[in-house]
Amino acid sequence: MLRRPFPPEWLGYLEARVPVFRVLSPELRQRFQDFLKVFVWEKEFIGANGFEITDEVRVVVGATAVQLVLHLGLGYYDRLREIIVYPGSFKLPERTGEVLGEAKHWGQVILSWQAVLAGLSNPRDGHDTAAHEFAHALDRADGAFDGTPRLREYSHYRAWAAVMDEHYQALREGRPQERKVMDDYGALNEAEFFAVATESFFEKPRQMKERTPDLYEELKRFYGWDPATGA
Repeated sequence: MLRRPFPPEWLGYLEARVPVFRVLSPELRQRFQDFLKVFVWEKEFIGANGFEITDEVRVVVGATAVQLVLHLGLGYYDRLREIIVYPGSFKLPERTGEVLGEAKHWGQVILSWQAVLAGLSNPRDGHDTAAHEFAHALDRADGAFDGTPRLREYSHYRAWAAVMDEHYQALREGRPQERKVMDDYGALNEAEFFAVATESFFEKPRQMKERTPDLYEELKRFYGWDPATGA
């Protein structure tokens, strides 16, 4: 699959829609493109409510997933089988009101295309629905939605648990340092905290590094990115 050439029109979608791609080094651009080819061609994309799945949709949605695992590897998405895309917000039987995204236990991520584009159009507001839902998929990679994905080393789990629990509890208590960095939705449970923290890590890295530096360092060690410095 990697031997197949990268479709040239995909570069236009990336340049137009995906801010992080524009600032990658040549080496990381190549890795990004390799990962994106595999992701787009391996996962099943399904349109809902009459929404048409085009190459642009596959590439842009796939890019939001690849950003999270560029330094981790695509193996973190082995349990993810399909991505369902609605044109806008949607309803689910088990949820009240309309939602913009959902990740399922059986290997499915559901997204609003409108929300995907909104998250990419303002990459510094701390809100990125696609990053949030794909973070849930990473969380699920070890078998459970519990806020702890499969970490790089066994020795990392103790520090991860201590730091994540401290800031999760602080967000639940409404402490200002956490609330200035993360959305209150992260106080719902540990899984949502990890997903919300992931959004802020990539979208508000400088604020997170300044206000909750230990949380920033744990996420940096896991994701392999240092977005506060652009690396």
